[in-house]
Amino acid sequence: MADFLPTADLETLRRRAMIIQRLRHFFEQHDFLEVETPLLSRDTVVDVHVEPIEVPASQQLAHAHGPTRYWLQTSPEYGMKRLLAAGATAIYQITRAFRAAEFGPVHNPEFTIVEWYRVGDSMLAGIELLDDLAQFILHCGAAERLTYAQAFQRWTGLDPHRSPLERLAEVAHCNGLQTDPPWDPDDRDAWLDWLLVTCVEPNLGQQRPTILFDYPASQAALAQVRPGELAVAERFELYVRGIELANGYHELTDADELVRRAQAANVRRAALGKSTLPVHSRLEAAMRQGLPNCTGVALGLDRLVMVALGAAELSQVMAFPFNRA
Repeated sequence: MADFLPTADLETLRRRAMIIQRLRHFFEQHDFLEVETPLLSRDTVVDVHVEPIEVPASQQLAHAHGPTRYWLQTSPEYGMKRLLAAGATAIYQITRAFRAAEFGPVHNPEFTIVEWYRVGDSMLAGIELLDDLAQFILHCGAAERLTYAQAFQRWTGLDPHRSPLERLAEVAHCNGLQTDPPWDPDDRDAWLDWLLVTCVEPNLGQQRPTILFDYPASQAALAQVRPGELAVAERFELYVRGIELANGYHELTDADELVRRAQAANVRRAALGKSTLPVHSRLEAAMRQGLPNCTGVALGLDRLVMVALGAAELSQVMAFPFNRA
Protein backbone atom coordinates (compact mmCIF):
# COMPACT_ATOMS: atom_id res chain seq x y z
CA MET A 1 0.00 0.00 0.00
CA ALA A 2 1.31 3.46 -0.91
CA ASP A 3 2.51 5.20 2.24
CA PHE A 4 0.69 8.46 1.41
CA LEU A 5 -2.66 6.74 1.99
CA PRO A 6 -4.43 6.75 5.37
CA THR A 7 -4.36 3.56 7.42
CA ALA A 8 -8.04 3.99 8.37
CA ASP A 9 -10.71 3.83 5.66
CA LEU A 10 -13.02 6.78 5.14
CA GLU A 11 -16.05 5.01 6.64
CA THR A 12 -14.08 4.45 9.85
CA LEU A 13 -13.06 8.11 9.91
CA ARG A 14 -16.70 9.10 9.44
CA ARG A 15 -17.68 6.94 12.41
CA ARG A 16 -14.81 8.40 14.43
CA ALA A 17 -16.16 11.89 13.72
CA MET A 18 -19.60 10.80 14.93
CA ILE A 19 -18.10 9.61 18.23
CA ILE A 20 -16.42 13.01 18.66
CA GLN A 21 -19.80 14.67 18.03
CA ARG A 22 -21.38 12.44 20.69
CA LEU A 23 -18.64 13.36 23.15
CA ARG A 24 -19.31 17.06 22.61
CA HIS A 25 -23.04 16.44 23.01
CA PHE A 26 -22.43 14.60 26.31
CA PHE A 27 -20.41 17.46 27.75
CA GLU A 28 -22.89 20.07 26.53
CA GLN A 29 -25.67 18.13 28.27
CA HIS A 30 -23.64 18.34 31.50
CA ASP A 31 -22.93 22.08 31.15
CA PHE A 32 -19.22 21.80 30.44
CA LEU A 33 -17.41 24.58 28.56
CA GLU A 34 -15.09 23.52 25.74
CA VAL A 35 -11.67 25.18 26.09
CA GLU A 36 -8.29 25.29 24.38
CA THR A 37 -4.85 25.42 25.99
CA PRO A 38 -1.34 25.51 24.43
CA LEU A 39 0.20 22.46 22.82
CA LEU A 40 3.68 23.98 23.24
CA SER A 41 4.68 25.25 26.68
CA ARG A 42 7.68 25.93 28.90
CA ASP A 43 5.92 23.74 31.51
CA THR A 44 5.40 20.00 31.30
CA VAL A 45 3.91 17.28 33.48
CA VAL A 46 6.72 15.73 35.56
CA ASP A 47 6.25 11.96 35.58
CA VAL A 48 8.76 9.14 35.89
CA HIS A 49 7.31 7.09 33.06
CA VAL A 50 5.83 9.71 30.70
CA GLU A 51 8.42 11.16 28.32
CA PRO A 52 7.65 14.57 26.80
CA ILE A 53 9.00 15.68 23.43
CA GLU A 54 11.29 18.68 23.81
CA VAL A 55 11.21 21.48 21.23
CA PRO A 56 14.18 23.88 21.37
CA ALA A 57 13.18 27.53 21.09
CA SER A 58 14.27 29.54 18.08
CA GLN A 59 16.62 32.48 18.71
CA GLN A 60 13.68 34.87 18.20
CA LEU A 61 11.52 33.10 20.81
CA ALA A 62 14.36 32.81 23.29
CA HIS A 63 15.22 36.48 22.88
CA ALA A 64 11.62 37.60 23.32
CA HIS A 65 10.47 35.23 26.06
CA GLY A 66 13.55 33.94 27.87
CA PRO A 67 13.23 30.14 28.21
CA THR A 68 15.00 28.06 25.61
CA ARG A 69 13.31 24.73 26.42
CA TYR A 70 9.71 24.03 25.48
CA TRP A 71 7.72 20.82 25.42
CA LEU A 72 4.85 19.46 23.39
CA GLN A 73 2.25 18.68 26.02
CA THR A 74 1.76 15.12 27.22
CA SER A 75 -1.67 16.25 28.45
CA PRO A 76 -3.48 19.61 28.69
CA GLU A 77 -3.60 19.14 32.48
CA TYR A 78 -1.46 22.09 33.54
CA GLY A 79 -3.24 24.61 31.32
CA MET A 80 -6.71 23.39 32.25
CA LYS A 81 -6.01 23.55 35.98
CA ARG A 82 -4.80 27.13 35.53
CA LEU A 83 -8.25 27.89 34.07
CA LEU A 84 -9.88 26.33 37.14
CA ALA A 85 -7.75 28.53 39.39
CA ALA A 86 -8.98 31.51 37.33
CA GLY A 87 -12.62 30.65 38.04
CA ALA A 88 -13.72 28.01 35.50
CA THR A 89 -15.98 25.37 37.04
CA ALA A 90 -16.61 22.61 34.44
CA ILE A 91 -14.38 22.40 31.36
CA TYR A 92 -13.38 19.88 28.73
CA GLN A 93 -11.00 19.74 25.80
CA ILE A 94 -10.47 17.50 22.78
CA THR A 95 -6.90 18.05 21.65
CA ARG A 96 -3.60 16.48 20.63
CA ALA A 97 -1.02 15.16 23.08
CA PHE A 98 2.53 13.93 22.51
CA ARG A 99 4.61 11.31 24.29
CA ALA A 100 8.01 10.12 23.09
CA ALA A 101 8.81 6.42 22.82
CA GLU A 102 5.19 5.30 22.81
CA PHE A 103 4.74 2.91 19.88
CA GLY A 104 2.61 -0.17 19.43
CA PRO A 105 -0.91 -1.44 18.73
CA VAL A 106 -2.43 0.84 21.40
CA HIS A 107 0.25 3.59 21.47
CA ASN A 108 1.22 6.39 19.08
CA PRO A 109 3.58 9.29 19.90
CA GLU A 110 0.91 11.78 18.76
CA PHE A 111 -2.63 11.02 19.85
CA THR A 112 -5.97 12.64 20.58
CA ILE A 113 -6.89 13.15 24.22
CA VAL A 114 -10.20 14.11 25.82
CA GLU A 115 -9.71 15.75 29.19
CA TRP A 116 -12.22 17.25 31.60
CA TYR A 117 -12.41 18.80 35.07
CA ARG A 118 -15.32 19.73 37.32
CA VAL A 119 -15.05 21.78 40.49
CA GLY A 120 -16.61 20.30 43.63
CA ASP A 121 -16.49 16.67 42.47
CA SER A 122 -15.21 13.96 44.80
CA MET A 123 -13.53 10.84 43.42
CA LEU A 124 -16.90 9.05 43.55
CA ALA A 125 -18.55 11.84 41.53
CA GLY A 126 -15.73 11.62 39.00
CA ILE A 127 -16.23 7.86 38.71
CA GLU A 128 -19.99 8.35 38.22
CA LEU A 129 -19.45 10.85 35.40
CA LEU A 130 -16.88 8.62 33.68
CA ASP A 131 -19.24 5.65 33.96
CA ASP A 132 -22.09 7.72 32.45
CA LEU A 133 -19.86 8.80 29.56
CA ALA A 134 -18.77 5.22 28.83
CA GLN A 135 -22.39 4.06 28.76
CA PHE A 136 -23.36 6.97 26.48
CA ILE A 137 -20.55 6.41 23.96
CA LEU A 138 -20.17 2.63 24.05
CA HIS A 139 -23.89 1.76 24.49
CA CYS A 140 -23.00 -0.55 27.36
CA GLY A 141 -24.19 -1.23 30.87
CA ALA A 142 -22.82 0.28 34.05
CA ALA A 143 -19.18 -0.39 34.80
CA GLU A 144 -17.99 -2.92 37.34
CA ARG A 145 -16.12 -1.09 40.10
CA LEU A 146 -13.15 -2.70 41.80
CA THR A 147 -10.52 -1.36 44.13
CA TYR A 148 -6.92 -1.91 43.07
CA ALA A 149 -6.59 -4.32 46.00
CA GLN A 150 -9.70 -6.31 45.03
CA ALA A 151 -8.42 -6.72 41.47
CA PHE A 152 -5.00 -7.93 42.66
CA GLN A 153 -6.52 -10.33 45.16
CA ARG A 154 -8.86 -11.76 42.50
CA TRP A 155 -6.23 -12.39 39.79
CA THR A 156 -2.95 -12.75 41.68
CA GLY A 157 -3.91 -13.67 45.24
CA LEU A 158 -1.74 -10.79 46.48
CA ASP A 159 -2.44 -7.86 48.75
CA PRO A 160 -0.75 -5.13 46.68
CA HIS A 161 -0.49 -2.82 49.69
CA ARG A 162 1.01 -5.25 52.20
CA SER A 163 2.54 -8.29 50.46
CA PRO A 164 6.34 -8.34 50.86
CA LEU A 165 8.60 -7.77 47.86
CA GLU A 166 9.69 -11.40 47.91
CA ARG A 167 6.08 -12.51 47.46
CA LEU A 168 5.53 -10.05 44.57
CA ALA A 169 8.65 -11.42 42.87
CA GLU A 170 7.57 -15.02 43.44
CA VAL A 171 4.17 -14.45 41.81
CA ALA A 172 5.77 -12.54 38.93
CA HIS A 173 8.14 -15.43 38.18
CA CYS A 174 5.26 -17.91 38.43
CA ASN A 175 3.44 -15.84 35.81
CA GLY A 176 6.17 -15.73 33.18
CA LEU A 177 8.95 -13.39 34.31
CA GLN A 178 11.86 -15.53 33.16
CA THR A 179 14.91 -13.54 34.25
CA ASP A 180 15.96 -10.98 36.81
CA PRO A 181 13.79 -7.88 36.39
CA PRO A 182 15.07 -4.98 34.24
CA TRP A 183 14.24 -2.63 37.12
CA ASP A 184 15.54 -2.05 40.63
CA PRO A 185 14.46 -5.21 42.51
CA ASP A 186 13.65 -3.03 45.53
CA ASP A 187 11.20 -0.90 43.50
CA ARG A 188 7.85 -2.07 44.80
CA ASP A 189 5.84 -0.08 42.26
CA ALA A 190 7.78 -1.59 39.39
CA TRP A 191 6.81 -5.09 40.54
CA LEU A 192 3.19 -3.99 40.94
CA ASP A 193 3.15 -2.41 37.48
CA TRP A 194 4.47 -5.62 35.90
CA LEU A 195 1.86 -7.71 37.72
CA LEU A 196 -0.91 -5.25 36.83
CA VAL A 197 -0.05 -5.29 33.12
CA THR A 198 0.57 -9.05 32.93
CA CYS A 199 -1.92 -10.61 35.34
CA VAL A 200 -4.67 -8.10 36.08
CA GLU A 201 -5.30 -5.80 33.10
CA PRO A 202 -6.06 -8.59 30.56
CA ASN A 203 -9.05 -9.58 32.73
CA LEU A 204 -10.51 -6.09 33.16
CA GLY A 205 -13.54 -4.93 31.18
CA GLN A 206 -14.11 -8.19 29.34
CA GLN A 207 -17.84 -8.55 30.05
CA ARG A 208 -18.54 -4.88 30.75
CA PRO A 209 -16.34 -1.84 31.46
CA THR A 210 -14.35 -1.93 34.67
CA ILE A 211 -13.32 1.07 36.76
CA LEU A 212 -10.35 0.43 39.03
CA PHE A 213 -9.82 2.84 41.95
CA ASP A 214 -7.93 3.43 45.22
CA TYR A 215 -4.41 2.94 43.90
CA PRO A 216 -1.35 2.67 46.20
CA ALA A 217 -0.42 6.04 47.68
CA SER A 218 3.00 5.74 46.02
CA GLN A 219 1.24 5.84 42.62
CA ALA A 220 -0.76 8.99 43.29
CA ALA A 221 0.84 11.08 40.49
CA LEU A 222 -1.22 14.30 40.87
CA ALA A 223 -4.08 12.74 42.83
CA GLN A 224 -4.92 13.37 46.46
CA VAL A 225 -3.95 10.71 48.98
CA ARG A 226 -6.77 9.70 51.32
CA PRO A 227 -5.40 9.09 54.82
CA GLY A 228 -6.51 6.22 57.01
CA GLU A 229 -5.28 2.90 58.34
CA LEU A 230 -4.17 2.29 54.76
CA ALA A 231 -3.54 5.49 52.79
CA VAL A 232 -4.59 5.24 49.13
CA ALA A 233 -4.43 7.48 46.10
CA GLU A 234 -7.82 8.80 44.97
CA ARG A 235 -7.09 7.73 41.42
CA PHE A 236 -9.27 5.68 39.06
CA GLU A 237 -8.96 4.12 35.62
CA LEU A 238 -11.45 2.82 33.04
CA TYR A 239 -10.76 -0.47 31.24
CA VAL A 240 -12.57 -2.08 28.33
CA ARG A 241 -11.41 -5.39 26.78
CA GLY A 242 -8.25 -5.25 28.87
CA ILE A 243 -7.31 -1.81 27.50
CA GLU A 244 -6.92 1.25 29.70
CA LEU A 245 -9.06 4.05 28.23
CA ALA A 246 -9.06 6.74 30.92
CA ASN A 247 -7.17 7.86 34.01
CA GLY A 248 -8.79 10.10 36.63
CA TYR A 249 -7.76 11.87 39.83
CA HIS A 250 -9.41 13.60 42.73
CA GLU A 251 -6.93 16.36 42.07
CA LEU A 252 -4.05 17.43 44.27
CA THR A 253 -4.50 21.08 45.32
CA ASP A 254 -1.44 21.57 47.58
CA ALA A 255 1.32 23.48 45.73
CA ASP A 256 4.06 22.40 48.16
CA GLU A 257 3.12 18.75 47.63
CA LEU A 258 3.13 19.33 43.83
CA VAL A 259 6.75 20.52 44.08
CA ARG A 260 7.73 17.66 46.40
CA ARG A 261 6.30 15.04 44.03
CA ALA A 262 7.98 16.66 41.01
CA GLN A 263 11.32 16.64 42.82
CA ALA A 264 10.85 12.98 43.78
CA ALA A 265 9.94 12.08 40.20
CA ASN A 266 13.08 13.83 38.95
CA VAL A 267 15.24 11.83 41.36
CA ARG A 268 13.79 8.62 39.94
CA ARG A 269 14.14 9.90 36.37
CA ALA A 270 17.82 10.69 36.95
CA ALA A 271 18.38 7.22 38.45
CA LEU A 272 16.93 5.73 35.24
CA GLY A 273 19.20 7.88 33.06
CA LYS A 274 16.39 10.20 31.96
CA SER A 275 16.57 13.98 31.77
CA THR A 276 15.07 15.96 34.63
CA LEU A 277 12.07 18.22 33.97
CA PRO A 278 11.09 21.65 35.35
CA VAL A 279 9.91 21.42 38.95
CA HIS A 280 8.46 24.93 39.14
CA SER A 281 5.66 25.91 36.78
CA ARG A 282 2.79 28.30 36.21
CA LEU A 283 0.55 25.56 37.59
CA GLU A 284 2.40 25.82 40.89
CA ALA A 285 1.75 29.58 40.91
CA ALA A 286 -1.94 28.96 40.13
CA MET A 287 -2.20 26.42 42.94
CA ARG A 288 -0.65 28.86 45.40
CA GLN A 289 -3.37 31.32 44.45
CA GLY A 290 -5.92 28.57 44.97
CA LEU A 291 -6.94 25.53 42.95
CA PRO A 292 -10.48 24.54 43.99
CA ASN A 293 -11.40 21.02 44.98
CA CYS A 294 -12.04 19.13 41.72
CA THR A 295 -11.80 15.85 39.88
CA GLY A 296 -10.31 15.43 36.42
CA VAL A 297 -10.10 12.67 33.82
CA ALA A 298 -7.95 12.11 30.73
CA LEU A 299 -9.33 9.72 28.11
CA GLY A 300 -7.56 8.40 25.02
CA LEU A 301 -9.90 9.13 22.13
CA ASP A 302 -8.13 6.84 19.66
CA ARG A 303 -8.41 3.91 22.06
CA LEU A 304 -12.06 4.75 22.72
CA VAL A 305 -12.79 4.68 18.98
CA MET A 306 -10.82 1.46 18.59
CA VAL A 307 -12.88 -0.25 21.28
CA ALA A 308 -16.19 1.23 20.06
CA LEU A 309 -15.60 0.02 16.49
CA GLY A 310 -14.05 -3.33 17.40
CA ALA A 311 -10.69 -2.50 15.81
CA ALA A 312 -7.54 -4.39 16.77
CA GLU A 313 -5.10 -1.48 16.85
CA LEU A 314 -4.93 2.31 16.74
CA SER A 315 -3.72 2.50 13.15
CA GLN A 316 -7.11 1.18 12.02
CA VAL A 317 -8.91 4.22 13.48
CA MET A 318 -6.34 6.98 12.76
CA ALA A 319 -5.81 8.59 9.37
CA PHE A 320 -2.04 8.88 9.66
CA PRO A 321 -0.21 7.18 12.56
CA PHE A 322 3.38 8.17 13.28
CA ASN A 323 4.96 5.99 10.59
CA ARG A 324 2.87 7.87 7.97
CA ALA A 325 2.97 11.32 9.52
